[in-house]
Amino acid sequence: MDMRLKGKVAIVTGAAHGIGRGIAEVFAEEGAAVFMVDLDAGAGEAFAAELRHKGQDVTFMRADVSSPAEVARVVEMAGTPDKGIDVLCNNAAYIGQWHNALEATEEEWQKSLSVTLMGTQYFTKEVLPFMVRQKGGSIINISSVQGMVGGRNSVAYTTVKSGLLGLTRNVAYDFGPHNIRVNVICPGAITTRISPPVGSELYERQISKTFLGRVGQPREVGKAALFLASDESSYITGAVIPVDGGWTAM
Repeated sequence: MDMRLKGKVAIVTGAAHGIGRGIAEVFAEEGAAVFMVDLDAGAGEAFAAELRHKGQDVTFMRADVSSPAEVARVVEMAGTPDKGIDVLCNNAAYIGQWHNALEATEEEWQKSLSVTLMGTQYFTKEVLPFMVRQKGGSIINISSVQGMVGGRNSVAYTTVKSGLLGLTRNVAYDFGPHNIRVNVICPGAITTRISPPVGSELYERQISKTFLGRVGQPREVGKAALFLASDESSYITGAVIPVDGGWTAM
């Protein structure tokens, strides 16, 4: 069976753990040359080495997505003139603490904005010239169900995840004429290292909000991202795609 991303170059941010790791793994399996970006160099390089051992083309790069200079360095190294950059997946985000509008600190707001929202903008800005030059590309932003519906005690997180929907639609609008597609995935409850323990009140609440009666896995988000990264989604742009077991359909 043909690999769906064979010959493509992809950047995935926040790729050392959780959803980003699942996306990077799926992209690599499907033939992409994947550049994994994360602050956690130990976990990121270990996973990249694991994928390289399987014969996949994976490079880990430590970078802070909230730093324009570090973002520019990553894109410069990934986007060689002969290969370009075909896929960008903006997954890196700052979770912070669970605070309402009375409790959220200035630091929490600023870090949420600089990592989740501006980190996405910085990578998008650096990658767009490559995609314009090659007359095509796919940008996939990872938001959350909380970009579509409210969530308790998470005002900064919910606000920036909602902001990603607007950013996605606007970049899709402006760069559609260059055959650049920009879409956003909104994951629901996904099993990661920060998930609530099985059986806890929060875990049971998450289960109760899905039609499927379970939490999802990072690779399930990865499969949705794969579809958006591949040529199979060639007429899809500006779309908001929940991967949430039915959470937002209630």
